[in-house]
Amino acid sequence: MGLTCADELVRAGHDVTVCDPSPGAGATYAAAGMLAPAGEAWFGEELLLRLGQESLARWPSFASSLSERSNIDVDLRAGGALLVAGDRDDLEEVHRACRLLDDSGVRFEELGRRELRVREPRLSSRTVGGAFLPDDKQVNPRRVVDALLAVLGDRVVRQRAVVRKDGVALEDGTRLRADVVVLATGATGLPRVRPVRGEIVRVRTTDAPACVLRARLHGERVYVVPRRDGEVVIGATEEEHSTNDVAPIPTVGGVARLLETARALLPGLETAQILEITARDRPGSPDNGPLIGDVPSDGPARHLLAGGHYRGGVLLAPVTAAAICAYVAGRETPPFVDAFAPDRFNALNRDEDSCT
Repeated sequence: MGLTCADELVRAGHDVTVCDPSPGAGATYAAAGMLAPAGEAWFGEELLLRLGQESLARWPSFASSLSERSNIDVDLRAGGALLVAGDRDDLEEVHRACRLLDDSGVRFEELGRRELRVREPRLSSRTVGGAFLPDDKQVNPRRVVDALLAVLGDRVVRQRAVVRKDGVALEDGTRLRADVVVLATGATGLPRVRPVRGEIVRVRTTDAPACVLRARLHGERVYVVPRRDGEVVIGATEEEHSTNDVAPIPTVGGVARLLETARALLPGLETAQILEITARDRPGSPDNGPLIGDVPSDGPARHLLAGGHYRGGVLLAPVTAAAICAYVAGRETPPFVDAFAPDRFNALNRDEDSCT
């Protein structure tokens, strides 16, 4: 998120420094890279769906520009995604999601058991139906980070920074003065943002699915994302953790559930080779929406927040960067961004205070 905001600001003519000891090593490193506003849509989060659609529309031009400027292919892929159900209860959830998409004017195609397996013959014969989401896409987040680091070059300072009234202070004592400080620190260090741990498994197989699969099998959720050279990303668990907890480490239970559900979905994964098991913390917020915009500052440097993107950090990076750039320049923000201003939780704070 920070790198994308920096790239947008640099292209707009601003002097930018990124302070991060290990850029791209947080939730982005584990992310599957699904650009899936339709696949993530749920009731009560209609504005988040709209924001996701706005950002999805920006991804093709962003990816093309980034690949051209960095000479690194970020592997943006169309092809849609399949929602898959393992039993009648799972299928009812798919139908509910489709009703929401229909109300929001989002394209989808409901599929029976036979139509589903025609689209993806590798699926288990026990799946009962689902839906096809033609507009969902995917990208390789690690390649995106590599490309952003390439174009930003020495603007990235690999040190931790502490916010000061007039900018930031680096670990080595250097002070960087700034008119604006953009806070994009992932799952820690931001107001109202909490860590939500996720585990993910990368495998290699000769029998990968043709498109992204998002499945619910007897209540267990799993997604399967095919990449180049037979790599497949399987994810992801979700577990709440306190902000002072230990660094994220994969667990036997979490990984076992992922693999068991993925094998039940795609029997051909039985012979897949395990390449990597990773755990990272997502930046969650009280309403699952991002926090984008001004926060109070007690000094001359203006503070902008770009955080709390939860499961949509990769998807929402382009629209967040455009919004941050608009805030800096005093221009109108992209559609639906204002609904995710950090001060939307002020009323919640007042309600909590009235109950104490």
